[in-house]
Amino acid sequence: MNVREEIVDLLGQIRMQLINSQEIGLDAPFLSKNSLHYLKKGPQLDVAPSDENFSCNSLKELEDFISDCDRCKLRKERKNIVFGEGPPDAGLVFVGEAPGMEEDLTGKPFVGLAGKLLTDIIKAMGLTRDEVYICNIVKCRPPRNRDPEPDEIDMCLPFLKAQISLIKPEVICALGRISVQSLVNRDMKITRDRGEWHEFMGIPLMPTYHPAYLLRYPQAKRQVWEDMQKIMKELGLKDPRGLSD
Repeated sequence: MNVREEIVDLLGQIRMQLINSQEIGLDAPFLSKNSLHYLKKGPQLDVAPSDENFSCNSLKELEDFISDCDRCKLRKERKNIVFGEGPPDAGLVFVGEAPGMEEDLTGKPFVGLAGKLLTDIIKAMGLTRDEVYICNIVKCRPPRNRDPEPDEIDMCLPFLKAQISLIKPEVICALGRISVQSLVNRDMKITRDRGEWHEFMGIPLMPTYHPAYLLRYPQAKRQVWEDMQKIMKELGLKDPRGLSD
């Protein structure tokens, strides 16, 4: 039994002792309100950003906090956690769906063919990758690049919310169906709802096609460029040139 398992076992025993004492009418031991609440929930060592005691003051601190995350089943096959990259005060955040194989190997978001196309889109907007923040709904690669499952999204979404809270961007661009459904509404359809403004955490959000979709259907680049123009207008950027076919 490793140290973690020993601590979990110990907490479980304390919890059962607390429950047994209450059942036979004994007063609870002198513990803080938070400690009693924690023990009643069960021996869960992991803390999520939604918990009242969670606090991170920087992206680096948040990244360190989840560096050995084992909160969901995606931990089993991942090589690296793909936290995200970009300036901590970026005005624009791109949120993709999940890391792919190359992202899993490098620990960096959007480094494959779809990533190259995203870089071209960013350049067409008159920006560089160093000026925007790029991340994903989930931080670990799903097996065989399948879609993230609802429980995986629910477990990881608080970390994305913490990232957004720290960055405080002016605009969020949701790339693809999984991203927009996770951030806005699970009934949304990217083909129907892209190009229309929504909100996430009070921040304007623009849904558009994922770059991987454009690799299969390059004719959709025109629609994506229309969406980028709306983002540029929101950010007060000039329109330098269009996105080439």
